[in-house]
Amino acid sequence: MTTANAYPVTQTIRTIGILGGGQLGMMLAEAAMPLGYQCVFLEDNPECPASLYGHVFHSDQLADFIAAADVFTLEFENTPTSTVEQLTSVSKSGSKQGMFPPLIALDIAQDRLKEKQMFNALDIATVPFMEVNSEAELKQACEALGLPIVLKTSRGGYDGKGQFVIKQESDIKTAWLALKDAVSGKGSLTPTPAPLIAEGFINFNREVSIIAARAQNGQIRCYDLVENHHHHGILAKTQAPAVGTSHLLQQATDAITKIMNHLDYVGVMALELFVTKDARGHTTILANEIAPRVHNSGHWSIEGAVTSQFENHIRAVVNLPLGDTDNVHPAIMVNVLGQYPDISAVLNIDGAHYHSYHKAERDDRKIAHITLMPNDVTDLESAMAKLVAVLPNKVGLDKEYGNIDTHSNTADAKAKNDVLEDNSGEADSLAELSPKTEKAKK
Repeated sequence: MTTANAYPVTQTIRTIGILGGGQLGMMLAEAAMPLGYQCVFLEDNPECPASLYGHVFHSDQLADFIAAADVFTLEFENTPTSTVEQLTSVSKSGSKQGMFPPLIALDIAQDRLKEKQMFNALDIATVPFMEVNSEAELKQACEALGLPIVLKTSRGGYDGKGQFVIKQESDIKTAWLALKDAVSGKGSLTPTPAPLIAEGFINFNREVSIIAARAQNGQIRCYDLVENHHHHGILAKTQAPAVGTSHLLQQATDAITKIMNHLDYVGVMALELFVTKDARGHTTILANEIAPRVHNSGHWSIEGAVTSQFENHIRAVVNLPLGDTDNVHPAIMVNVLGQYPDISAVLNIDGAHYHSYHKAERDDRKIAHITLMPNDVTDLESAMAKLVAVLPNKVGLDKEYGNIDTHSNTADAKAKNDVLEDNSGEADSLAELSPKTEKAKK
């Protein structure tokens, strides 16, 4: 087993420097404080969410930011690699304690082609894909992969941006015109010239993700698989644990373990996955992408796990033992987009936990999240219906929960559990989930 603590240890860590000051940086700082660590941030918005918890340095003040911190990490994978290179160099000189995660993880996560190529090299299955540099190559990809396909920028883009679904031949020219500037580096799609990637379209049942933490000594701890639902390309809801996926947990933990060890990774990583059928009709998973940081689909862990993803990331960065990742209670996390709800109405729901990001309201902006953990797990559906009713932006959840009886939902929950019966014949259900789910350990 490799270790990533290759930096000279010359001082005690007191302050953690975080690249980025959004809500992830804010929640990392919240997790660091009880452990005795302060955080500072490199962020061009002085009123960012993280400003509540530490000094914010502008990108022009990189030298001051470096001087203020003992060890470094990040909250956003599109951080310029040049900045990470500089922090890595400073750390290797012995004046700082390290830059985690490593530069290679950032380089691969910022390039969808490199990412898919890494997955395949590690024998981790993905959708079929091809590199595209011209309209002619796009036509070849459509013929080889078969329509429909998803055309994406290989660099840049998030929350559904920088993508085009090609359903028929007449869409090819439109898709090329929409995304071709990424190949030359023009426009706002990507700051760096990079090819497009064409991905074969698959019929998948669900989108799930697994989050894991890797320590500097190589220890890895994995959280439960969770199920994610998106609205207009933005994560709307995460259910933890994902019902009916116990037979897929080992496959997922094996995949993320391979990736983290391959990258000599330190910190928390998320691996997004599609649940689908293989050629023999067996349920399997396909890797979609990694996020080399704490992840939106892990926010439930603040209340729902023994040790949150944020605390485990801090522990890894400062070289402390990792904490238990067991799920202590089934939970559903919902993103608040665009407009804040009445906090009293939210907290009037049993088991609701509210996290504001202290951001100004703006369409489709992530401004808060709410985690539901009612004491009786059979009340989870009813609690969701109550929450959806008070959300100004219902992120499409009213279609799923709008007709649920908020006073008695036992029949509704049972019906939903029947639909989510485990394909392997092992029937998981909301009602059967214990406070501490059995899981693969690494």
